[in-house]
Amino acid sequence: MTEHAIVRSPPSSFKGCISSHPLHHTLDLSVAIRQHQEYCRILNELGLEIIRLPVDEAHPDSCFVEDTVVIHRDKAVITRMAKESRRGEEEQVEEILREYKRLRRIQAPATIEGGDVIHLEKYLISGITERTNHEGVFQTSDMLRTRIEVVEDPTIVHLKSHVTFLGAGTFVVTQRFADHPLLRKYRRLVVPADEAYAANTLAIDDVILMSDKHPKSIQLLKEAGFDILPVEMSEFEKCEGALTCLSIIF
Repeated sequence: MTEHAIVRSPPSSFKGCISSHPLHHTLDLSVAIRQHQEYCRILNELGLEIIRLPVDEAHPDSCFVEDTVVIHRDKAVITRMAKESRRGEEEQVEEILREYKRLRRIQAPATIEGGDVIHLEKYLISGITERTNHEGVFQTSDMLRTRIEVVEDPTIVHLKSHVTFLGAGTFVVTQRFADHPLLRKYRRLVVPADEAYAANTLAIDDVILMSDKHPKSIQLLKEAGFDILPVEMSEFEKCEGALTCLSIIF
């Protein structure tokens, strides 16, 4: 059972986020703030205590708090992010988590970001991507005292943009990873190619949050037996962020 969600509202500098999205130039801060408020309201209605960090104007990507930490049971590893412009976002997260978890910090030259790490009951899966390297996975595994399996694709930003765990032995995946050997023992629901963004879902106990723009993917998961709650995410997609990115759930 999850109890808490650490969140941080988009700063006024949000349009300076790291993004290659073709609609990045259309990002509307006021809409992003409204969408973030609704996201927090939904998490609260699902029973989570919302822990709000102060807005971090110095870091345009700072609302994507998931990347700053990897939590497993009673331990947490404060990450070292790959992009220099994002380093420092983790400071306020570390301060809050000291009240809840035993903390360690990743050391250079390692990099790892929470957006690459999938949490299963007995072990973790991490991407080796643009943002996470082998040393980052090794240090995280050692610090958390848990096994981490890897999915390697250095051409993607984060693994959870393509693969998320729904529970009940089921993953939702893009076609890119539909036949990955590490996932073959699980049920895999493959989103349509034109709805790849829908592969980033957020499971809160028995409810699955999904981006509301992808009706075929929503129907796919409903037919598979999942309770789906659509959420408006348009402005965060323009910064290459998604549902999992906006909170630290523990």
